[in-house]
Amino acid sequence: MDPDTLQDIPPHEHCLKKLAATDDLTSRRLAEVFKILGDATRIKLLALLTSDEMRVSDIAETLNMGQSAISHQLRVLRDARLVKFRKDGKEAWYTLDDDHVVKLMRQGLDHVSHG
Repeated sequence: MDPDTLQDIPPHEHCLKKLAATDDLTSRRLAEVFKILGDATRIKLLALLTSDEMRVSDIAETLNMGQSAISHQLRVLRDARLVKFRKDGKEAWYTLDDDHVVKLMRQGLDHVSHG
């Protein structure tokens, strides 16, 4: 599709056209993201990280889980580019990777709350 033509298409229709044109690789990658988001512990982790960056120990304490279990889940989320971390000495601080993750979470909550 010509990029100039996209300006004339309403945003909702543009999204539908983009979805309809999804190739196999993109479909598999999107399915993988949804599979990763299909875990309640990961959803809780992402929900925690929407408000602030946190250390593994703080997340583990808040969720009443072991640090190794939290580290494993964070690794899965990091590999999917849903979270990122920064090192501060020996500690790693985790945050959501970008605003797209917040949008995914918000859309999912809107969907499940909608009746």
